[in-house]
Amino acid sequence: MSPRSFLGMLLAGVLVVGGVVLLLTTLTTRLEAQDGEDWPLLLFEETWQRNDTALGEPTSPRRTDNPYYLAGQSAVTNPDLEVTLYGTRAGDITVYEFEGATNLWTGLAGSPVAVTLRHRNSLLDLTGLARMRAIVRSNNLHALHPVIGLADGTLLIGSQAVDNGPGTGFLTVEVAFANQTWFELDPEDVSVGSSLADVDLSRVDQVGFADLAPGGGHGDAGWSNIGPIQVYATGVPR
Repeated sequence: MSPRSFLGMLLAGVLVVGGVVLLLTTLTTRLEAQDGEDWPLLLFEETWQRNDTALGEPTSPRRTDNPYYLAGQSAVTNPDLEVTLYGTRAGDITVYEFEGATNLWTGLAGSPVAVTLRHRNSLLDLTGLARMRAIVRSNNLHALHPVIGLADGTLLIGSQAVDNGPGTGFLTVEVAFANQTWFELDPEDVSVGSSLADVDLSRVDQVGFADLAPGGGHGDAGWSNIGPIQVYATGVPR
């Protein structure tokens, strides 16, 4: 199967394992919920890329002699989006291609890190049935949590943990924003602060994921991959 076919099947919610077709939870561009409320349309997606201008050497002592593509704006394929990396060692996040999906890898980032996307023209209304779908992978006690940046600059992390477990491949996951418990997230060291009882999700500036554990290096170590991301939400003009 080609990488493009694999990626398309995952985003469509279909995966073939050992000749058996598995139907994953699907989220089409518009579905009607039982209470009559509609799913929001697909607002944007990002598939990532490796760009030769990003070739560089991570500072991590766990680096090898392999060529590395450092994560940053050059990894973004959607011209409407801006990426922001948070964390003292976020500069060591790299861009890889695994199992047909280009992704951001935290294995050399020796600190907690977060990655968010910002739409240049729209804030995000993440109330109601708004969703984020992504192809992700984690290993050895690492987990990914959803992150949002509010219009006033506040960075928050959600209670949902995406943990694939050791030896698990990439999985398609969905994040619902309205039912999270949200905590303050320090943008410098990506440390978790107090929980917030009332969060206004109607004007969100950024959305993405955080890995709260330092990367353990290559191989059977602790790390996370953040692959293609789709956001289903209502855009609010800036």
